[in-house]
Amino acid sequence: MTHEKFEGERTLMRIHIGESDKWHGKPLHEAIVEMLRKDGFSGATVLRGVGGYGGSSIYHTDKLLRLSQDLPIILEVIESMERIEKILSRLDEMVEGGLITLEKVRVILYRAAKK
Repeated sequence: MTHEKFEGERTLMRIHIGESDKWHGKPLHEAIVEMLRKDGFSGATVLRGVGGYGGSSIYHTDKLLRLSQDLPIILEVIESMERIEKILSRLDEMVEGGLITLEKVRVILYRAAKK
């Protein structure tokens, strides 16, 4: 199999929010992914936690007996710092309660070779 390989430094942005967070009536994680797609970001991953707590110290879990779950959601995006910095002001408007972390990462990307 022939493939192309890219190695370099990028920024990993993690956005920690709650499953019940909304933006204009839509789940916040969906609204953020939609914004990233429209802005041409190369990809995003949404992870749903099985449990966790934040600033409120209330533990949220996925146990069946619990009615109000509000499980943790983490969005991961790997992109250049310049592109991420351009959307931070929009995220400031969208995220009412949550945490955004940024860290430098070394990326090794494999793609199928163009035919």
